[in-house]
Amino acid sequence: MELSDINLLDRDRFSQGIPHEWFTWLRKNAPIYRHPEPNGPGFWVFSKHDDVTAIGRDGKTYSSEQSRGGVIGLEEELIPPDFGDGGRLMLTMDPPDHTRYRKLVNRGFTPRMIGMLEPHIRDMTIRIIDEAIAKGDVDFVVDVAAELPLQVIAELMGVPQDDRHKLFDWSNRMVGSEDPEYSVSQEQAQEAQIEMFMYAQNLAEVRRAQPEDDIITKLLSADVDGDALSDMDFNLFFMLLAVAGNETTRNAIAHGMNAFLENPDQYDKLVANPQLSDSAIEEVLRWASPVMYFKRNVTRAHEYKGHQLEEGDKVSIWYVSANRDEDVFQDPFRFDITRDPNPHIAFGGGGPHHCLGANLARMEMKLFFEELTRRVPKVESLGDAQPLRSNFIGGIKHLPVRFQAGVRAAAAS
Repeated sequence: MELSDINLLDRDRFSQGIPHEWFTWLRKNAPIYRHPEPNGPGFWVFSKHDDVTAIGRDGKTYSSEQSRGGVIGLEEELIPPDFGDGGRLMLTMDPPDHTRYRKLVNRGFTPRMIGMLEPHIRDMTIRIIDEAIAKGDVDFVVDVAAELPLQVIAELMGVPQDDRHKLFDWSNRMVGSEDPEYSVSQEQAQEAQIEMFMYAQNLAEVRRAQPEDDIITKLLSADVDGDALSDMDFNLFFMLLAVAGNETTRNAIAHGMNAFLENPDQYDKLVANPQLSDSAIEEVLRWASPVMYFKRNVTRAHEYKGHQLEEGDKVSIWYVSANRDEDVFQDPFRFDITRDPNPHIAFGGGGPHHCLGANLARMEMKLFFEELTRRVPKVESLGDAQPLRSNFIGGIKHLPVRFQAGVRAAAAS
């Protein structure tokens, strides 16, 4: 392989599966690399665990601000600079503004607030799995993996469960996709944004009139040093939760199931040893890396490990590569639910933008695989996983499986 063989902009290659051979080559031969782009200046690619972590934690030198180019889109900004009409999107903010904003929204994500949801999440999980068992043959992504985070986000945001598929539809249309199966026009994406914001605004008005002990009320009443969420701030945060909280967890669960199908001995091990669920979830997260990269934008000219970076340069930090780094993980291409230590950075590796919903995602995944292995001692693959055509989201579109329920299912029910 040569450097010229690697094209991280080739979505068609990603639609065949994550090109791990490219990242393996880069880590060994060009861990810091200026990748060309057809109609632009190019972008830096960082593929090693220590570099990805260091850059992600240095928000002063490597900015997420939308005004500097944002965090998504290597060739162009995928979030327009005027998006949100004056509101702020936490994903595209730098400290100290990001720090103040995060303090506000953290009020809704304390261990107590998340812990309140656990009984509901377990009930949802059991219901979803039992419905899949009753069907027997299912599309794991559509029928199972997509349902749990969707129901949880609805519960989290006070959205009636009957409306949860509105969130799914809006999210899909707003994010759009370079995958033909999900592609939408710009007009459809804008319509979805308007519909979601109107829904969020109405939900906020109801909660202000009738406060409850829930996350929505905590967010709306949050105040830090005189700061509070504006209406558009709340709408944008509602959108971020609906999209990020749904898409990433769905794909992590789907990748986890696919890894277990490809490594049935590991599934058998988890069935026999439920106490391994915590380490199993960490290995699923490392294996999945649902967000493959984020972009940062250089704020000042400086040298990094012998490479000269200039102000305005685009930098891409590839979590999907860092989580297979041979210098950090022994035998990184082995799926091992007992892996310890497991310093994966699927949630961003610390720093200001460490995933706000990390604990919620872990809870969802743990409860899901606990209940699945309790009810379904064998899962049979009925076909190959179909990867999403994207170089940003490590997604699986479809995964046909057959649930073979055992004697545990009836007892657990």
